[in-house]
Formats: sequence, structure tokens, C-alpha cells
Amino acid sequence: MKALFAAGGTGGHVNPALSAAEELRRRFPDAEILFVGTKDKMEATLVPKAGFDFRSIDITGFERSFAPADIVSNLGTLRRLLFVTGQCKKIIREFQPDVAVGFGGYVSGPVIRTAHMMGIKTAIHEQNSFPGKTNIALSKYADAVMLTDLRAEKYMKSGVKPVQTGLPVREEILRCTREEARAALHIPAETPVVLSTGGSLGAESVNRTMCEIFPRFADRDICFIHGYGRMGSFVPELLKEKGLRPDGEKLRISEYIYNMAECMAAADLVISRAGASSIAEIQAMGKAAVLIPYPYAAENHQYYNAKALEENHAAFLIEQKDLTPEKLEALIGRLLTEPETFRKIGRNARNMAVLDAKEKICDQIVALATA
Repeated sequence: MKALFAAGGTGGHVNPALSAAEELRRRFPDAEILFVGTKDKMEATLVPKAGFDFRSIDITGFERSFAPADIVSNLGTLRRLLFVTGQCKKIIREFQPDVAVGFGGYVSGPVIRTAHMMGIKTAIHEQNSFPGKTNIALSKYADAVMLTDLRAEKYMKSGVKPVQTGLPVREEILRCTREEARAALHIPAETPVVLSTGGSLGAESVNRTMCEIFPRFADRDICFIHGYGRMGSFVPELLKEKGLRPDGEKLRISEYIYNMAECMAAADLVISRAGASSIAEIQAMGKAAVLIPYPYAAENHQYYNAKALEENHAAFLIEQKDLTPEKLEALIGRLLTEPETFRKIGRNARNMAVLDAKEKICDQIVALATA
């Protein structure tokens, strides 16, 4: 069996593809798997590190503004589009896949479209509740359309019935328990824990709001774990100005949270952006969450991701424009006085989780490849 995967740009596209490819390799050790992406994004590092072959194409996405620099960039994208189909054809002719699978993002577009034109069975996977433009366009001729959330179905133009597969999460997320995590982090079982993060880059609105929150709970029995990201380097100095010093017990801050599985397992409340991967992990662990969607995400998809949980009483949604220290303080205060409410929200989130997502995705791939 030969399977071609197209994924790139962000971890939200690459990591689910890697999970599915790893499951395919587990089932069929002799399967040949090739990833196609761009040479200057994270897939160029993550894919070879995971042990898969990788080929790159020269493609970029369109910028969404009319700033001079963005206009120049878009002209470059148009020029690349003239040649990218030929690059895709060359890769597909040489590899001769039985199936080609796209996981969204601009990389998937030319690869899956070209595979379809060459008579290869194709599938797409959409991570978000509001699908990206690439997947909406590809859905017209994909042989299988896989969705994380069935709310995305109404936007698709597919001629086949979409299948809900969910979104794969990291194995360590599924293995880690609250008790084990608390022991590893030296946090008492009865101490409420709030985990907050704006992602690896950091979110200024989240960082500044949390810096206002920490002093308000300094005298309470509560532990904060906060990842401020690469763009949040101002956080340690700002906390110092407020007279706070991270003590490694009640206030733990770092640029990047390397042991995220442990920290999330230990948490009673997660404050996060609303990317599809983050939400899948929150659901898998059954955690109550305050979701603050990134308002400039493509098609505002993070808002729709968060809205799906809010409608199921499985998370709190605060749009960035409405985020204030007072609102967040009130919710955290409720965690201390109404812990059962938050446990119920976490159970609702868990009920939305699809824990066998990579297996379901792999089933669809195998069905196409062996048809």
C-alpha cells in the first residue's frame, strides 16, 4: 500500500496527519508513506523526525489584506501557482500512491486536486467546526470527507456523505491521570489548579489578563500554571513590577510548557485559545475550559470551535474583545466555590470527545486504498 499525505503550515494540520500515518504504519509495517509540504514550515522538521519520507513543493498562502507587502506576497503566490501543479504531478508519478489524503491548509489544495485529476483516490480531513476554504473547495471531488465536528458538513460541497472521525490527540494526553500528574508536579490533591496558555507563540491579551489575575488570588489556596510563549517575554518583568515572584508552587510560569500532558491532567480549569488540537485535548481529558478564540484565525474558525462546546455546556466562551480581568476573575472565583459545576462542564466536554479518531481516519484511508 502506498499513501500520500498533504499537510503543512501549522501543527493543527501536521500533527493529525502524523497520527493517522503512524496508525497506518502500525497496521501495515510495509506500507510506503510519503508526506508533501513546504520546505520552510514545521512539516519539514516534524515529518522526517517522525520517520516519514518528505517532499516539498513551492507554494504559499494568500494574505488577507491590501497592505503593500501583502500585495507583493500575493503576486508571488500567483506566480508559484503557475508551476506547482507540475511539481505535484512529478511527485505523484514517481510515488504512484494508492490514495492521497489532505489535512487542510494551502498545501493540500494543489496536491489533492492534482491527485484527483490523475485518477488517484482522494480523501480530506477537516479539523475545525467551520471548514477552511481549501477543504471546502476540495470536498467537491474528494472520495472521502472526514470531519472532526459534523457542524462543518453544511459548508461542504461534497458528493459523498461526510464521516465524523474526530481529531487525533497525542498518546501521552490519553495516558496521563490527574493523580499521577499531581504527584509528579508536587501539587496537593485538594488544591485547585488553573492552567493558562496562549500557545507556543503566546497571546498578549491572555498574558496581560493573567498578569492582572495572579495578584487577586495571591492569598488563596490555588495554583496557577501559565505558559506565556515566545512573544510574552514581558511577563516576568511585569509580574515583578506587581510585586509577584513565581515560587514554583502557587505560581508557575514559563515561556513554553514542555510537560503539557501532566499540567493539563492536573488542572481543574484550562484557559486557552480555541484551536482544534487544543480543544480535542481538553475534551479527551474531560477538562472545564475558558476558551478565548484568536479573532484573526482564518474564517474565524476558532470562534466556531469554541461555540460548539459552549452550546453543549462543555466550556465557557469569552471573545477576545470582551475579555477583562474582572470576567476571568469571576469565573476562577466560581471554581473555588462551585467545584462541582466545573466537574460537570468537564464531563460534558469528555462526552464530546472522539477517542479513536486516528483509527477512524485510518479506516477511511485503507478503504479507499484497497477499493
